[in-house]
Amino acid sequence: MTGSLFKGNFWSPDILSTVGYDSIIQHLNNGRKNCKEFEDFLKERASIEEKYGKDLLSLSRKKPCGQSEINTLKRALEVFKQQVDNVAQCHIQLAQTLREEARKIEEFREKQKLQRKKTELIMDAVHKQRSLQFKKTMDAKKIYEQKCRDKDDAEQAVHRNANLVNPKQQEKLFVKLATSKTAAEDSDKAYMLHINTLDKVREEWQSEHIKACEVFEAQEYERINFFRNALWLHVNQLSKQCVTSDEMYEEVRKSLEMCSIKKDIEYFVNQRKTGQTPPAPIMYENYYCPQKDAASSGKATGVLNTGRRGPLPVPKSLPGDPTYSLVDNYSLIYQ
Repeated sequence: MTGSLFKGNFWSPDILSTVGYDSIIQHLNNGRKNCKEFEDFLKERASIEEKYGKDLLSLSRKKPCGQSEINTLKRALEVFKQQVDNVAQCHIQLAQTLREEARKIEEFREKQKLQRKKTELIMDAVHKQRSLQFKKTMDAKKIYEQKCRDKDDAEQAVHRNANLVNPKQQEKLFVKLATSKTAAEDSDKAYMLHINTLDKVREEWQSEHIKACEVFEAQEYERINFFRNALWLHVNQLSKQCVTSDEMYEEVRKSLEMCSIKKDIEYFVNQRKTGQTPPAPIMYENYYCPQKDAASSGKATGVLNTGRRGPLPVPKSLPGDPTYSLVDNYSLIYQ
């Protein structure tokens, strides 16, 4: 950096003009405002990251996600939940990092503000001194010009009245001329003195203006460099967050690669099996001959096997006899 761009391009032919200086100050104020905007941006991004991290953390820890899974898939899900938890923690940590970066920008802004304040106070003083001396000089010039006109008028009066016979009147004219000459000479000296003083003030202002330009250009160089690096760092932090998250998710992918469908099914069978013997066929049981039929009948079908039933007994008594209700000595009538 040469430091000559500002001091060579912000002048004005008008000795009272501050247009060049004002242009630089406005630019520096805009730069400071831009840094403040980026600082606020980082703070807002930090709030977003923190909220996202906390919400993700709450999701990971409170929301069920395949909680009844078993064996290898269960372990993969546990890794998944843990890595989501880790990603959430990383976002919360990123929020803290962003707030720290915002704090650094604020400190940088305040440092430049204090540095500028010293130069601005000096420039305000020389601007005021320059304006004041310029006014005094212009006032002295007006007085000088008026005294010169008065002297000229007195000389013309003497010439116009050179042939007057009244010596007293001539004496008055000569006295007035002498007085006007003295006043003109005094005003000329005062005017010259103010001109010299103004030139010294101008040189002092010009010197301070050059110094201010060099200070401000150095500050702007430093600000742009700082701003660019801060933005670069911010993007790197976001990239690092993505890389870190991907590394954590890679752990989940690795655990899923270890997941075995066959092993999980076998694990379930071994842990929850209820037996290897299916139920036996339900055998048909004859209502009248349960023992005989149970030993001789085949599988129960739920349909009455009339082909294998024996003949019904023939009653030995008539309906009116007491023994009418006996079947193979089994009475249906209770006495």
